[in-house]
Amino acid sequence: MGMKHYPAEFKADAVALYRSRPGATTKSVAGDLGVNTETLRNWIRAADSRRPGAHSAPPATSQAV
Repeated sequence: MGMKHYPAEFKADAVALYRSRPGATTKSVAGDLGVNTETLRNWIRAADSRRPGAHSAPPATSQAV
């Protein structure tokens, strides 16, 4: 079975749905949408990496000597 391609809007909506349900699991949301759990997890990770400040290093502090 080949990989299924989903439109970017569907992916964004799926991530938004997951984030709008406090306490929801990726498994439950993925099941509601009819997608694989790992697929949804990957979309969430990708969206997190695009968020401002994601994976940024903490600001360097200078100390006067």
